[in-house]
Amino acid sequence: MKGFAIGVAATAIALVLLAFLLPQVEYGGDIVGLVLLAIVFGVVNGFIKPIVKLFSLPITAMTLGLFSVVINAALLLFGTWVAYELFGIAFTISGFPTNGLSLEVLVSALIAAIVLSIISTVVGLVVHD
Repeated sequence: MKGFAIGVAATAIALVLLAFLLPQVEYGGDIVGLVLLAIVFGVVNGFIKPIVKLFSLPITAMTLGLFSVVINAALLLFGTWVAYELFGIAFTISGFPTNGLSLEVLVSALIAAIVLSIISTVVGLVVHD
């Protein structure tokens, strides 16, 4: 239980830092919404990501692992959509999910996925579970 709480806190910190660093990413909620958002991203990363990575293993191998950035961006958009639809959390990436999917959203999600992985690595080094 302690590891779960630390993981949720680390994810919440990473998401706040992401919204602070990138102007395309916005969060307009409170602490409770942030915790729910971190739980949603934890569930997406814990249950859906391994299945997607397993099915995309051939293309990931052909691109020497670069396709994993696309997977992370897609899961970031999926988690954003789930948090908005289920809990009404105002976490947007270039207006997604309220304004729909566009090329700008996809590019912003790719950039956000790269920045989020860097932030999560740094936060993971600082916060141990």
